[in-house]
Amino acid sequence: MATYLDFEKKIEKIQEEIISAHAIANMEAVAKYQQDLEKEVNKTFGSLTDFQKLQLARHPDRPYALDYIKIIMEDAYEIHGDRAFRDDPAIVCYLGWIDDQKTMVIGEQKGRGVKNKIKRNFGMPNPEGYRKALRAVRMAEKFDIPVLMLIDTPGAYPGLGAEERGQSEAIAKNLFEFASMKVPMVSIVIGEGGSGGALAIGVADKLAMMRYSVFSVISPEGCSAILWNDPSKVETATKALKITPSDLLEHKLIDDVLDEPLIGAHRDKQGAAEVVKKYFLDNVKVLRTLSIDEMLNQRYDRLTAIGAYTE
Repeated sequence: MATYLDFEKKIEKIQEEIISAHAIANMEAVAKYQQDLEKEVNKTFGSLTDFQKLQLARHPDRPYALDYIKIIMEDAYEIHGDRAFRDDPAIVCYLGWIDDQKTMVIGEQKGRGVKNKIKRNFGMPNPEGYRKALRAVRMAEKFDIPVLMLIDTPGAYPGLGAEERGQSEAIAKNLFEFASMKVPMVSIVIGEGGSGGALAIGVADKLAMMRYSVFSVISPEGCSAILWNDPSKVETATKALKITPSDLLEHKLIDDVLDEPLIGAHRDKQGAAEVVKKYFLDNVKVLRTLSIDEMLNQRYDRLTAIGAYTE
């Protein structure tokens, strides 16, 4: 059963009317309700607040990394383990084909249902997950295979065991290593991009965000707790953090905003997957026209242009 957020209730009601009209084969009513639905979608999603976009980024029906992999990849083969400690299910690595392009896809997976959420640790990777991602990227580099990374995590797991096994070192090493990988790399925030957990698979030639995704140094809940000690300030914190794609694009922290379906990826997974696939293939095609040195220099310039300082 589909889940509807508070501001989607009118859309839910119209879609129920469409189902009822279909049940009695009243196609005239179906056509009318379809028009009503289109108007309501344009009205609702045309004026979303930052907090509503955050809610959409966390929507329980939103497609996760494995949903995209199943739709856009063929002959997908999963790569397990970091060859040091264990396999971290919060990060998935697949080698396969996207159209006629052999590709390595690395994604953060949140999981659906209680058992699967626990298995995937709610999409919060341990250090072995980031080390698995690094192993997969090194393999891709060895065989000259482009890399697509799908970011969707509330953050790296902050547990005692993760810290003991070198969580911060694993993230830092990925940032360092990914900056010099000699293959095209594209990273897309498909949902929630939280802190270092997102950065660890975010160093790439191109960093893009889906229309209803967020990218932040801390969760709005964490920010409101630290600054105001008041959970009710979440909406204020969301606006102040500037975590939406338009804000980040304005500050040149990302390269592009991907126009997922207006009604949201959670209502049109196929349409959202096509947007991801096209963006990846188009950018790989462009990056392949560059020499390795040109590609690495361009990546270096892009990364070092982030931020500002004064002396």
